[in-house]
Amino acid sequence: MSVQSGRDILIRIGDGGDPPVFTSAAGLRLKTISLNARTVDVTNTDSAQGWRELLAGAGVKTCSVSGSGVFVDVAADAQIRQGFFDQAALVWQLVIPDFGTLTGPFQVAALDYAGRHDGEATWSMSLASAGPLVFAAL
Repeated sequence: MSVQSGRDILIRIGDGGDPPVFTSAAGLRLKTISLNARTVDVTNTDSAQGWRELLAGAGVKTCSVSGSGVFVDVAADAQIRQGFFDQAALVWQLVIPDFGTLTGPFQVAALDYAGRHDGEATWSMSLASAGPLVFAAL
């Protein structure tokens, strides 16, 4: 596997249509996508040699996304900001090179704005999955 460019990871927001049309979240320079599955421990006194046992397929799956960058697209910023204030589960698409896409509902869990007096305005956000995600291999 060759090294991938970080800019090839895309976080895109849907326009609310059916099917949705996706646009990249404005000016993201740093992106992180985390997939997690909580486990359900069913270890008991009958567990072989005291080894932990996990219940297959019973855990809660989550996906969290974070990104930060600069303002470049007023429309995307407005859509993300409105999604935060509405606490709406908007449809997002995460594009991970050589892996695939994850598409589904996410809520904007955190939205931060910052700026230095001698630099550009920046923003960061965190997304939390709010329902089932669909995976499609690239």
